[in-house]
Amino acid sequence: MRLWLVVIWLFVCAAALPGGEQPLSRIAIENTTLAIDDSVHIKASPLVLGLKGENSEWVEVEFFHPNPSDDDWIGVFSPANFSGAICDPENEWQQPPVLCTAPIKYQFAKFKNDGYNRSGKGNLKLQLINQREDFSFALFSGGLLKPKLIAVSNMVTFANPKAPVYPRLAQGKSWDEMTITWTSGYNIKEAVPFVEWGAKGGPRFLSPAGTLSFNRNSMCGAPARTVGWRHPGYIHTSFLKDLWPDSKCVVYLVSLTCFEIVMHPATKKWLLNFFFRYTYRLGHRLPNGTQVWSKIYSFKASPYPGQDSLQQIVIFGDMGKAEADGSNEFNDFQPGSLNTTNQIIRDLKNIDMVLHIGDICYANGYLSQWDQFTSQIEPIASTVPYMIGSGNHERDWPGTGSFYGNLDSGGECGVPAQTVFYTPAENRAKFWYATDYGMFRFCIANTEEDWRPGTEQYKFIEQCLSSVDRQKQPWLIFLAHRVLGYSSCTYYETEGTFEEPMGREALQELWQKYKVDLAFYGHVHNYERTCPVYQSQCVVDASDHYSGPFKATTHVVVGGAGASIADSAFTTSNIQWSHFRDFDFGFVKLTAFNQSSLLFEYKKSHDGNVYDHFTISRDYRDVLACSIDNCPRTTLAS
Repeated sequence: MRLWLVVIWLFVCAAALPGGEQPLSRIAIENTTLAIDDSVHIKASPLVLGLKGENSEWVEVEFFHPNPSDDDWIGVFSPANFSGAICDPENEWQQPPVLCTAPIKYQFAKFKNDGYNRSGKGNLKLQLINQREDFSFALFSGGLLKPKLIAVSNMVTFANPKAPVYPRLAQGKSWDEMTITWTSGYNIKEAVPFVEWGAKGGPRFLSPAGTLSFNRNSMCGAPARTVGWRHPGYIHTSFLKDLWPDSKCVVYLVSLTCFEIVMHPATKKWLLNFFFRYTYRLGHRLPNGTQVWSKIYSFKASPYPGQDSLQQIVIFGDMGKAEADGSNEFNDFQPGSLNTTNQIIRDLKNIDMVLHIGDICYANGYLSQWDQFTSQIEPIASTVPYMIGSGNHERDWPGTGSFYGNLDSGGECGVPAQTVFYTPAENRAKFWYATDYGMFRFCIANTEEDWRPGTEQYKFIEQCLSSVDRQKQPWLIFLAHRVLGYSSCTYYETEGTFEEPMGREALQELWQKYKVDLAFYGHVHNYERTCPVYQSQCVVDASDHYSGPFKATTHVVVGGAGASIADSAFTTSNIQWSHFRDFDFGFVKLTAFNQSSLLFEYKKSHDGNVYDHFTISRDYRDVLACSIDNCPRTTLAS
């Protein structure tokens, strides 16, 4: 009997603990009691959203409570009949909850309603996105840990809730292939998905799309399988092939030679758009022949491998999502995620690809957040390839084969990430892959799977690094979520490693042997740049400019794109290899001007200004002869 009580006590205490990165985890929705009060009312308007095809709209919620309190809050639920669903208990000690569906967002009733505690009257302006179902709004008393449902609003819906939304571009498995992934409410039996596309001003093509989805049983545990579950809709991917390479000069289409022509700037801009800009729209053909369309988007094809043209890449980790209406976060609201997103959107004409290296949206088992995130990044991901890596908050769950057996994914165990986004991996569940962009070769590792010598991933990493043709891709970049290189964060200091244990010990010989220019990591929510370092020693003093032959890899932590930076302080110890540190939100931009000149910039998210930078100038004679297994090692002795 005593053991039984201890188990129950542990379960209750665990439920009462405040949430971490996912604000929805702060709500003990399974503890809700029904206390509908006819004297309380809540009303939302307008009733129908997206009448002009919009996928995002603002709703005004008005409410009245005759006995208001500080901890009253409004929950946004979808589907609207959230109170009719009952979940099975996750274990024998858990009772079936009254409510088994968490809200998709919430806000306290007193938010921007200074007189609420006296009058009981209030209103909120909340932003909704098209998520395939209708919405309702509920007023709760009792705070987040002991919520009492006292009133439910009318229903609000989008005019076309099943419409195709939130396209995500990604590099295909060949340089001249672009993939387009999107979400809709149409399964394959209801409508046939496809993409209509073509060069701007040119003939149009139709490309079919495959369809994926997953169900509650695909999840590995709670909350993804219980209160956090929400149907993800249907995920469609189409492959656009045989694209003309992007260029910054006019291309003569017969010989594919590149040359400059003296002409009026407006004429030249029109020619560039005509030849190299593709437009597309997402379509679904219903059984009666009706076609449902998205709005029109556009993108540039990738440059030819080794093409000597201006190429600009943005890299960051750990961005997460945030709400423009201030919901979910209340006084804790951190603007980092939205600031990073908005800075990239402002500079989008000068960006060719984005690499988001893990901890994508911090859904942590609350599936509605994947829609929220893809909506947030739509202006970016619909225009340039948005390549992702796997982080602990996408993959980790005990007993599922992840390298770390923690609870960080909230029961998702990688399924939503590998379905919602496309990566050109041989096995999308493994999440490691190579992708080339012009003069860049990117080798994206997965730190949530074993990377040590002898493993499948180690063999992939070596093959990715060794097989690159440095005459075409002189800029060789390694990326991973956890810090396999160097970090002076206090967390790693207490580990006694200044890295993920067994990280650089397993891989530094490969970085050195194959002359990896830069290695990027997230996981730690700050920014840090090392000197060119090997075996914890600066091979070259840190600088704002490097020239001459390759000496060692520069390691960069760029995990401050939006998630909380509260627990990512730096050590006060004097670390010889740590050159530049910043405890703020930011991201990195790489600009390859040509085969021998690269610019690195670290920008802060709140203003977009550059706070750290360096350039690399080298002719790469020392790496041009490299092929599989014949690159000479550079050691400290040499």
